[in-house]
Amino acid sequence: MRTDKIAELISLEINKYKKETKLEEIGTVIEAGDGIARISGLSKALSGEMLEFEGGIYGQAHNLDKNEIGAIILGESTQIEQGTTVKCTGKILEVPVGEALLGRIIDPLGKPLDNKGQIKTDIFRPIEYKAPNVINRQPVKEPLQTGIKAIDSMIPIGKGQRELIIGDRSTGKTSILVDTIINQKGKDVFCIYVAIGQKNSNIARLAEKLEEVGAMEYTVIVNAPANAPAAIQYLAPYTGCAIGEYFMYKGMHALVMYDDLSKHAVAYREISLLLRRPPGREAYPGDIFYLHSRLLERSAKLSDELGGGSLTAIPVVEILAGDISSYIPTNVISITDGQIYLETDLFNAGVRPAINAGISVSRVGGNAQTKAMKKVAGMLRLGLAQYRELETFAKFGTELDKETRKQLARGERTVEVLKQNLYHPMPVEDQVLIIFALTNGYLDDVEINNINNFEKELISYMHNSQKEIVHELSVTKDISEKLEEQISSAIVNFKKIFIQ
Repeated sequence: MRTDKIAELISLEINKYKKETKLEEIGTVIEAGDGIARISGLSKALSGEMLEFEGGIYGQAHNLDKNEIGAIILGESTQIEQGTTVKCTGKILEVPVGEALLGRIIDPLGKPLDNKGQIKTDIFRPIEYKAPNVINRQPVKEPLQTGIKAIDSMIPIGKGQRELIIGDRSTGKTSILVDTIINQKGKDVFCIYVAIGQKNSNIARLAEKLEEVGAMEYTVIVNAPANAPAAIQYLAPYTGCAIGEYFMYKGMHALVMYDDLSKHAVAYREISLLLRRPPGREAYPGDIFYLHSRLLERSAKLSDELGGGSLTAIPVVEILAGDISSYIPTNVISITDGQIYLETDLFNAGVRPAINAGISVSRVGGNAQTKAMKKVAGMLRLGLAQYRELETFAKFGTELDKETRKQLARGERTVEVLKQNLYHPMPVEDQVLIIFALTNGYLDDVEINNINNFEKELISYMHNSQKEIVHELSVTKDISEKLEEQISSAIVNFKKIFIQ
């Protein structure tokens, strides 16, 4: 009887058993080195697919040739050698995103670099994602204030815009980015700073400064330092963009900064040459334009149906000896909605930020400005450009008429007003007040070396004695006829005190 029971149980178990055949394609590394692996045997691998090497190291398929695959290695490539086995994962590269990343410094794979423990998030986004189409976008019309007078008044940036910062080495490109991050405090804009090919010491200093002013609480730093493999530097901006997209698709506002894309292009060139892709102009591969266009096109102001979120991009490109006509700068200029050009001569002359207003442009223009700023700064840029021309002419020592001398004097004061110290972004209502004073001639009789002092004291006077004017400016963001009279009267009264 007992034997029958055992036989019955065995029969039940046999019936439950189902034979499952699992086919898994295994590839083999033919050659590895310099962060690149050539693999044979993975005939079903897809472009951009994640590959898993023996030992738990991942790679990404880039070249799909007839007999082999060229892949970049995302990790310690010294462990991968000829004969190492590889298999497809069926996934594309994803990185952790979400609020848990705020205040953290991570690498392009989403691993923490700041000794603050693991990042607790279960939300992931693919690093490559299709850009929103025209129907899903709306025009850029909401200002994103940088706190920098020269930018907010003449080259405004709007939420969803892509504005390039271009200039030689050490002309203050990163300084503009840092001030912009600091100025987003309390404005519900999440910032992602992507550092490509920079020194770790510089990033540590930047993080320390942001921590000091309380800006790290809404900022993520993605760091791919100079000593990181080219593959890691290549992924960095896409990781930053994926983190920003999380906020955008949630109906929030994000600002992503790529510092800088010229080093990113160099990293991609290195990968491409190692993968034996045909080189083109300046040895860059043929798809170098697509590399940056597919990244920057993902920045947008979404339609109200999709939540109205935005992702603003501020890429940086470093040039050599002021040459903006080289390959990468011209590519990125043609993709973006304008550029801010920083000039070495201006920087050395003490004009900081060293913005050349003549060739800097925002293709969104006044749409990204408050009504008040549009009214006071309308002729500022033209006046500055005319001053630069007259300044060159005046150097010849020719006799100048009264009108020209007046224009030169106004231009000198404009340059002085637009100078700004590092880490001191200015609220837009304060900018409007000082530019109002400048464009309406209230600074024409103030000595050049006294302009900075005049500005500080005027702002202080307005905040202490004319609070209702400042309040109305910050609430309405417009200047009515009545408010214009009040501002004029307040400046006249202040000048009486200031001149004493």
